[in-house]
Amino acid sequence: MFAFSRAGPAYPANISCSPRIQKRRCKASEVGARAVEGLLPTHASALIAKREGALIGRQAAGPQKTGLPGSWQYQGCITEGVGKRVWKYQLISFDGNTATTCLSQCQNFGYQAAGLEYGSECWCGDVVEIAAAGSTVAPETDCNVRCSGDQSYLCGGGNRLSWYQWKGTTPLYVWNYPTGPAAGRYEMLIGGVCIPLLTTPGVNGKYTFVEKYGTGPPNSTGAYELDVTQISNPSLAWRTMHVKTDVFCSASITLPDKVGRQINIGGWSGTSTFGVRLYWPDGSPGVPGTNDWQENVNELSLQQGRWYPSAMVMTNGSILVVGGETGSNGPPVPTLEILPRPPGAGTVYCDWLQRTDPYNLYPFLAVLPSGGIFVAYYNEARILDERTFATIKTLPNAPGAVNNPGAGRTYPLEGTSMLLPQYAPYTAPLGILICGGSTIGAAIALDNCVSTTPESANPQWTLERMPSQRVISCMTALPDGTFLILNGAHQGAAGFGLATSPNLNAVLYDPSKPVNQRMSVMANTTIARMYHSEAILMQDGRVLVSGSDPQDGKNPQEYRVEVFIPPYLLQGRARPSFTIANKDWAYGASIPITVTLRNGGPARVSLLGAESSTHGNSMGQRTLFPAVSCGGTACTITSPPNVRVAPPGWYQLFLLDGPTPSTSTWVRIGGDPAGLGNWPNFPDFKKPGV
Repeated sequence: MFAFSRAGPAYPANISCSPRIQKRRCKASEVGARAVEGLLPTHASALIAKREGALIGRQAAGPQKTGLPGSWQYQGCITEGVGKRVWKYQLISFDGNTATTCLSQCQNFGYQAAGLEYGSECWCGDVVEIAAAGSTVAPETDCNVRCSGDQSYLCGGGNRLSWYQWKGTTPLYVWNYPTGPAAGRYEMLIGGVCIPLLTTPGVNGKYTFVEKYGTGPPNSTGAYELDVTQISNPSLAWRTMHVKTDVFCSASITLPDKVGRQINIGGWSGTSTFGVRLYWPDGSPGVPGTNDWQENVNELSLQQGRWYPSAMVMTNGSILVVGGETGSNGPPVPTLEILPRPPGAGTVYCDWLQRTDPYNLYPFLAVLPSGGIFVAYYNEARILDERTFATIKTLPNAPGAVNNPGAGRTYPLEGTSMLLPQYAPYTAPLGILICGGSTIGAAIALDNCVSTTPESANPQWTLERMPSQRVISCMTALPDGTFLILNGAHQGAAGFGLATSPNLNAVLYDPSKPVNQRMSVMANTTIARMYHSEAILMQDGRVLVSGSDPQDGKNPQEYRVEVFIPPYLLQGRARPSFTIANKDWAYGASIPITVTLRNGGPARVSLLGAESSTHGNSMGQRTLFPAVSCGGTACTITSPPNVRVAPPGWYQLFLLDGPTPSTSTWVRIGGDPAGLGNWPNFPDFKKPGV
């Protein structure tokens, strides 16, 4: 486990050089970081070697072999790769490079091989990359440049690496490689009718898709609904719906009103950025609905236009809307606002959104069980007071890349985030998981996840390496408490044509396992899911995978819809089932449920919040495991205790028999405290009441 208050303190040269963030030009001391980002040729290292040249050949103790951190061991002198570097992650320090500082930094980011070169350079990577690069053993006398941070030792030479390997009995990471059914499986579900940029499961058992309208395909109506019970007949499976303005890069959540209306907020440009759109899900599986999206910007609108905002249901049932820009690549909107608008209320200015523009879009939001609102944006995080929205705690910056602490996690450096499971009696602090992201400038995708517990007295970040680099990915919570990471690219950033090398592999993250042993490399898809892809949990426990709009001239705009089938549905176990009468829960209530277990139990239940997936952000996601007690087939669930543990809203209720989930039933927890069922009171909007 690695705790960070700041990444990379030993290598001050390797910081982000961005006029948008630093408000200054790159200094000469930042040459190392810029070389790594591709803005200077990597072999500018020769200049560094020249500077150190006066030291070549002078007597020194040799490479450092004792007093090394952790379980590192010196392995020898090797050549650089044939036509390429052995390792991709370079750190440069003209006066602080030593084996100790280099190995410590590589270790902190999960790299089990490291090399020192030209006296001033540290390189991090993996052992397998040595042979892959064509590197060979070199004479020890070739590694003859003194370390810039301790001239009594040698740190490589000209195109020669003094290399070290982590030899501990406990490796820095363990990735699991299940095979067969244990790896899960992708399957084609249906040919699509749109290129969605946002998907949401409805409480009516169907799935809504919204796409660009006006800037999308000319025949698009901007919205569709999928009934998976009609997959064999696409004309019945897809219902055409309509929006009036462009929902391109908007936000969505499911409201806590009694019919589970979906709200969509913001959009592309002009009046669409002020848009507030509502859909009342109707019909049922196999039975077509008739309701459509309702919208009238002259009756109901945001106070400020927003492109790339985030939204969240607060503890009082109101809707918090955060951030965005005024329109396509426009100025920032560094404010938050509330829907419905309280009488006389305006927007709240947030200096932290102004300061970190444009790297803070689609921020990750969460209600904290102890009170307050967590927000993660760019590489920062803080807790806001839930009434005044003043900052009550600022967390340390999240670590980024091993050689670039300025890497970010939100659009356009887009990672993906989840809230870790909460278990009754809910005394443990809530965990936040963020995976992937990218660097400013050269857009080097990150190969790690970071997690924290912001409610802790002194929250720090724990870093875990992923099996591959990931950006513009998605993550979905599963009913057994695990998380599926999928979609995205190995390189680049969010935006049209800005990412390369599709990441076709899914990764399962299991937080019940020890840190650095939580990731399993799962099945591959054959479909590139790049920018504007989505993933949401279905009621049958599968994951609905959709979208991709890269516009890169290489990968197609993707209409096809897939499912990922997790291992718990491929083990040949019969599903449990349950019946429940009470689907509208008060807090702390005893909820009777009748269960049928077919694999021996014991019975567990999970609650998964209604989510909307876009741009790596699953708005509304939350996973809870409430207390359950059983006598035979009669069980009692104790509902979550309060609005902070489970904010008011709709949740999928699953019964678990071992790892195998039932199909879910939608339940509402906490009612509609803000009276959203009577809002908005305008003629163009249908209201369900409270």
